[in-house]
Amino acid sequence: MGDPHSRKNQTLNRLRAQLRKKKESLADQFDFKMYIAFVFKDKKKKSALFEVAEVVPVMTNNYEENILKGVRESSYSLDSSIELLQKDVVQLHAPRYQSMRRDVIGCTQEMDFILWPRNDIEKVVCLLFSRWKGTDGEPFRPVQAKFEFHHGDYEKQFLHLLSRKDKAGLIVNNPTQSIFLFINRQHLQTPKTKAIIFKLCSVCLYLPQDQLTHWGVGTIEDHLRPYMPD
Repeated sequence: MGDPHSRKNQTLNRLRAQLRKKKESLADQFDFKMYIAFVFKDKKKKSALFEVAEVVPVMTNNYEENILKGVRESSYSLDSSIELLQKDVVQLHAPRYQSMRRDVIGCTQEMDFILWPRNDIEKVVCLLFSRWKGTDGEPFRPVQAKFEFHHGDYEKQFLHLLSRKDKAGLIVNNPTQSIFLFINRQHLQTPKTKAIIFKLCSVCLYLPQDQLTHWGVGTIEDHLRPYMPD
């Protein structure tokens, strides 16, 4: 049967191999499409809709050290550690986008959208679609996950950031921690006033890996229709 120390090492080696396999493969098994809509409070005003130029998926496991430590200390079994692995998260990074307005389609640019100070935005919504890599003939399907960040939630964090001196590398996130907005802080100087503005420079979505294949129904066009500009 082998000694307990040997069995423990075998367990750790299997777990490490599983973690490495997940990190190397899961993030790369899908193609993604992402759209970002800035929804205005005035319902007569169409949303500002953008298509992300490239979605960069990165597989992370924030629980790896805790899992390995728990197995080493016999805090829980291999079965329970496998359960913890389900908390692996895919980060979906989106640094560049292009407007879906018909008069500017095709103009890809770095994200540069003013979020504050302004009171006309109700929320930021991200719509995510995916398909298995290598199935180019198949349509993208909607991922059943909610990515919304309401104005009141990010404004509170912006007010807190006013006291910081950092100009870049600022991050705010929605209450469910599914959307992280990377923010640049800029000073706007006019002859009479000096104001601070916060601009969106990148978006990162967090999606539990077990939701990668939680697909809904409908096409991309169906889901974008409520946000499409005229």
